[in-house]
Amino acid sequence: MAKELSPLDLEGIDGYWRAANYLSLGMLYLRENPLLREPLAPSHIKRRLLGHWGSDPGQSFIWVHLNRLIHEQNLNMMYISGPGHGAPASLANAYLEGTYSEVYPDRGQDIEGLRQFFRKFSSPGGVGSHCTPELPGSINEGGELGYSLSHAFGAAFDHPDLIVTAVVGDGEAETGPLATSWHSNKFLNPAQDGAVLPILHLNGYKIANPTILSRISPSELKSLFIGYGYSPYVVEGDIPMEMHRTMARTLDRCIREIRSIQRRARDAGDCRRPRWPMIILRTPKGWTAPKTLDGHKIEGFWRAHQVPILDVESNPAHLKILSEWLSSYRPEELFDQNGQLFQKFRDLAPKGNKRMSANPLANGGLLRKPLRLPDYRNYQATFSKPGTKYLGNTTVLGEFFRDVFRENPDNFRLMGPDETASNRLNAVYEASQKAWMADILPEDADGSELSKNGHVMEMLSEHTLEGWLEGYLLTGRHGFFNTYEAFAHIIDSMVNQHAKWLEKCKTEVPWRAPISSLNILLSSTVWRQDHNGFTHEDPGFIDVISNKSPYVTRVYLPPDANCLLSVADHCLKSTDYINVIVADKQPHLQFLDMDSAVRHCAKGVGLWEWASNDTGSVPDVVMASAGDVVTIESIAAVAILREHFPDLKIRVVNVVDLFKLLPESEHPHGLSDRDFDSLFTMDKPIIFNFHGYPSLIHKLAYRRKNHGNLHVRGYKEQGGLNTPLQLAIANQIDRFNLAIDVIDRVPRLQCTGAHVKEWLKDQITDHLNYAREEGLDRPEITDWKWPF
Repeated sequence: MAKELSPLDLEGIDGYWRAANYLSLGMLYLRENPLLREPLAPSHIKRRLLGHWGSDPGQSFIWVHLNRLIHEQNLNMMYISGPGHGAPASLANAYLEGTYSEVYPDRGQDIEGLRQFFRKFSSPGGVGSHCTPELPGSINEGGELGYSLSHAFGAAFDHPDLIVTAVVGDGEAETGPLATSWHSNKFLNPAQDGAVLPILHLNGYKIANPTILSRISPSELKSLFIGYGYSPYVVEGDIPMEMHRTMARTLDRCIREIRSIQRRARDAGDCRRPRWPMIILRTPKGWTAPKTLDGHKIEGFWRAHQVPILDVESNPAHLKILSEWLSSYRPEELFDQNGQLFQKFRDLAPKGNKRMSANPLANGGLLRKPLRLPDYRNYQATFSKPGTKYLGNTTVLGEFFRDVFRENPDNFRLMGPDETASNRLNAVYEASQKAWMADILPEDADGSELSKNGHVMEMLSEHTLEGWLEGYLLTGRHGFFNTYEAFAHIIDSMVNQHAKWLEKCKTEVPWRAPISSLNILLSSTVWRQDHNGFTHEDPGFIDVISNKSPYVTRVYLPPDANCLLSVADHCLKSTDYINVIVADKQPHLQFLDMDSAVRHCAKGVGLWEWASNDTGSVPDVVMASAGDVVTIESIAAVAILREHFPDLKIRVVNVVDLFKLLPESEHPHGLSDRDFDSLFTMDKPIIFNFHGYPSLIHKLAYRRKNHGNLHVRGYKEQGGLNTPLQLAIANQIDRFNLAIDVIDRVPRLQCTGAHVKEWLKDQITDHLNYAREEGLDRPEITDWKWPF
């Protein structure tokens, strides 16, 4: 049976809760007189009232009850706040626990510190109204809704003693990412992972509308979560003492169930998918606010969502109501003469790292251990000379990842939406199968690769996978995300938010330790979608990444397997970056031996001597490329030109690190103007064959001296059910159009090259006709090799 709270327990919990509510309200309104030691006056009010009140009392209610459990049972617990602008509750509790003052000494545990604490909230140069990196104990950026639950599960994976309480706002619960993340319980293994306790906080309203889940019947709501596979418990009401008793009993029961599930799995070997507990907490919107204001309902209505009373500085009647509201929490009973929380309340909070605001996992870089990586050179592609051997680049990468799993069985996870095998990474299954706690049928043994102990995570929700990986990384571990290139856009905004988190940590929050980089592999790329067609052709994710901070973003386009291995090894060792790697899964020509690949990737951009013929002379043209397929086409165009114009001087340049094209003043990886001019010349035509949209190259290189001679070929939204060469021709990244481009742009070829140009046009027509008739490209295209 659950322990009933004693009158002393109730008094302490309610007092602590009132203190948190007082601080949350003070953040919204007060710039002076932080403890109401004198009558509230207009001069004490902030000049600009910003923030959100609606979910704060409910969140602090949860927090104080979790503190009791941590204290009594010595739990390792994290708190994730899902309501978008509910930071005042987390800030208040971090301050009450002392963590905030330890991190920010100017906001100490005294009257002046409290005054600064209030003034910094939602003020220029201060802290935001949603959870941000500046908030101790947080790993969930609250600026965008939908990711609290997936972050929580990501944190719980491979942390067997951890319980993550994920508070899901009922507005947040309407988002697609949150809806799919309820299914994360089908992937959490009680034998090896921690636990997640979801608490759906139903307060009835969003910013100006009711929430869906608050307006369906209690039986329907309960059935929804039973259908998701949870055991739901309901706590509802608005009378504090009754709610405290009910919440305490319910949380005791939930923790007992979690421990029982874990014991069955760990001691008895019962790894059937359990029904994890979850709580539906129904409280009024803006609980404890004034019931009404000027005849309008406040508590329990959407008007309590943000700042409920806006004109307190100019309206004496409303200032009086605010004063009564603040006084209703009886701050004189909570804080001593110096402005510190009375000792009897401080004793209710956990101590040291047991405080949720100080849990080291919420600053995961402190606990991060570097991966034990096999030597990537052992997986190298070997060949007799460049451009003569075809090999699947990601197939080779999969073999490397397989051994990363073997060396790091509890510290590395691979995420992908049902595409690990499709992206040719299936060698990983030799070391770790797919995590799966749902039913496994006998026929699954024939190729489904399912295992309750697996660390390959597959679910057809890019949002949930990305959230899992972010939670995993933010709590000190390592991972890789792989997806079809065209559908990486699904997580555009999630990656945006993570980039903002990383930039803030690197530039303004020095106490945040570096975490493992977010590594994203884009495969099944635009140029090999002949069987899927136009819908699967979109290389624009790297455009999105290019808009983010140069402090945290990197984009790599390795042209072959050895370069891909070198780049992947580098990315796995890096911290605090978003590394995007573009590498197609189909067999491609191999160009660089391992030593050459390592040097090439270290430079990020380089001149390929073996394909060039301008040594010791001024080139007539620079043939540049970035990407695997486009590099093959560019090299094939060079071969055509060298065959027909032996005296034409061609320089071949390949770009692996896309941001090398930026000036060094704009990106840490950018080339100096001298190095750029040395490679690309200052006055010769540059035919740049690019994997993505041509405009991105122009955006990166527009400041360069020779930008006027830079002619970029890339994807132009031309496609369909094509053969690879048809698609290339439609977008003019093929070898024939590239050769024509050179003839048109090298002055001395404009007349002398007329016969070859006509032959190239005929080649285009002949190959297109062949593809339409036969349904595939000619062998001289699919089996082409470098002839020199």
